Amino acid sequence: MPEADDEELCRGCDNRSEVVLRDEEAAWEMVPGELPVEVQQRMQVIQRLLSAEGTKSYGLVQERSARELGISVRSLQRLVKRWRESGLAGLRKQVRSDQGETKISQDWQEFIIKTYREGNRGSRSMSAAQVWLRVKARAAEKGLETYPSRTTVYRMLKPYIEKRQQKRSLGWRQERLSLSTREGLAIGIEWSNQVWQVDHTRADVLVVDQGGEVLGRPWLTIVVDTYSRCIMGVHIGFDAPSAAVVCLALRHAILPKQYSGGYELKQSWGTYGLPQYLYTDGGKDFRSQHLEQVATELGIVLCLRRKPSDGGIVERPFGTLNREFFSSLPGYTGSSVAERSPQAEAEACLTLQNLEKLLVRYLVDHYNQGIDARMGDQSRIGRWEAGRIAQLPLLGERELDLCLMRRDRRMVYRSGYIQFANLTYQGEHLAAYAGESIVVRYNPRDITTVYIYQLQEGKEVFLTRAHAVGWETEILSYKEAQALSERRRSAGKAIDKQSLLTEVRDRDRRVKQVQRQQRRKSDADPISSHALPPAPTTQPDAATPAPPATEVEIETVKPKKPVPYVRVLDYEQMKREAGLL
Repeated sequence: MPEADDEELCRGCDNRSEVVLRDEEAAWEMVPGELPVEVQQRMQVIQRLLSAEGTKSYGLVQERSARELGISVRSLQRLVKRWRESGLAGLRKQVRSDQGETKISQDWQEFIIKTYREGNRGSRSMSAAQVWLRVKARAAEKGLETYPSRTTVYRMLKPYIEKRQQKRSLGWRQERLSLSTREGLAIGIEWSNQVWQVDHTRADVLVVDQGGEVLGRPWLTIVVDTYSRCIMGVHIGFDAPSAAVVCLALRHAILPKQYSGGYELKQSWGTYGLPQYLYTDGGKDFRSQHLEQVATELGIVLCLRRKPSDGGIVERPFGTLNREFFSSLPGYTGSSVAERSPQAEAEACLTLQNLEKLLVRYLVDHYNQGIDARMGDQSRIGRWEAGRIAQLPLLGERELDLCLMRRDRRMVYRSGYIQFANLTYQGEHLAAYAGESIVVRYNPRDITTVYIYQLQEGKEVFLTRAHAVGWETEILSYKEAQALSERRRSAGKAIDKQSLLTEVRDRDRRVKQVQRQQRRKSDADPISSHALPPAPTTQPDAATPAPPATEVEIETVKPKKPVPYVRVLDYEQMKREAGLL
């Protein structure tokens, strides 16, 4: 068929008539019928190609047409070839004769459907991605090299998912949430511990130290699992947001959590593990080199939010905590100055330790056990447990200390003790390292126990634990230790100032007393210096003995020196009176 005829035929088509080639006559014929939109778009592209054919701009038009259709230039050339051979029929997508038929065995079909149904029974919830992971695990267990692909599993479960889904929750596309990163990565949330989110806020409650002095509002850092909305870990203290604080919160989230009977927990905080992604805002604490090193060491991918509004999952719990927890505590300040009660400081009575116990109890027995509005009838902790891919490996505390705890350097003294935060620490076998420099790692929330390391060939090697002398059964935060030291210094300055004033006052009084005594002495003495006998003018002969004295010699009575008054102070008694012992 000549090219001119091709162009004329294309112009003559009204996009509603289909042109076919009759084999018996070898001629083109128009057949009335509605053309699909896709075929109409391809016809328009071919018209442009025909009009540009033979010109210098044909290659450019060809590239643009390929981009418009979303195919390569080579695929576009094959499309034009099919059109020349078969007309509009060549522009249609080729439909497979077996399309829609399931090509996997009956055994795999039953396993996939049974796994999905059992995984969504009761309060549990299992996604199609988790079913495919179990298909993969079953194939590995049986040594099978071929097994249903992810797409096949999704296609099989699509009608069951649509039937089970009753409503569409905010932020979810059907049952899948997608997070967008600043780098353009789209993360589909499909299982627990896949993506964790971290953020900070000031707690709206005032805390006091052990002496009752108000310390201020502590900072609260939480780690939230995106899939289940379960709070994985927290850190509460007075350190401003930093990479070190983020690491402490991660350490708490990663490790299994065990609490004493003093917390009065009815449930267990069973969350632990390592995330695949850490999704945060663009704060400098999340962009620090230290956090990057820690994430690389632990195999975590750091991702920044595309925009602030993408942080609703981690920021929403702050409002819930403020409304349901902090507002019921003494010393509550409210979320703004206008809401702050004038009695907040007077009513504040909780120490940081008390607040931490109450917060853990609320999170374990209330928040994680609650039902999130986007999950229907499933609790947050229940969804986290159902969303676990497999049994998670346990990490040791010492493995995490090197990258997640605060660090300082100290010198071991001769008797085997160290000084840190104005406290004295002793540890087992620590005397063997007297005179050597060691590394102290600690948690600012409780510094009564620290961990001693030593640098050996560029690596930190764990030596022992050290406990604060006199604080073995107590809990003391780093901030409380600083406040205690400040009070001691203030009390010492007050004692020194009082001693100085007392000494000056006593010295002036004593000087005046001595002066009065001297004046009285001078007024009362009857003997003067002219009443004494004159000295002899001639010297007696050496051979002649001196005559005995005929008159009684008068002795001059010297006044006794006054003994100054010295005030003796008992330093230990003074410390007891000042409350320092």
